[in-house]
Amino acid sequence: MKVGRYVAGFLFLMTLLITFGNRGLVDNYFMNKKLMQLKAVNNSVAAENSDLKKKIVLLRSDLVYIESIARNELGMVKKGEIVYRLSK
Repeated sequence: MKVGRYVAGFLFLMTLLITFGNRGLVDNYFMNKKLMQLKAVNNSVAAENSDLKKKIVLLRSDLVYIESIARNELGMVKKGEIVYRLSK
């Protein structure tokens, strides 16, 4: 009888360790969840990097794109153009 109790206690303890212990089932579940979140962030950063690379190529070679950026973001105008400012 005593051996049966020890075996049952040992099995119960091992079940608790496998489920809730370090690198157990619960820890594995949360790590997989965190991994999926990090993969999503990684994919969004990769997409942003791709967009930035495309902009770099355009800024280095496309004069029309450079002119549009200069006009829209920096407020530059060509020589001889008239600028009308409307007050609100």
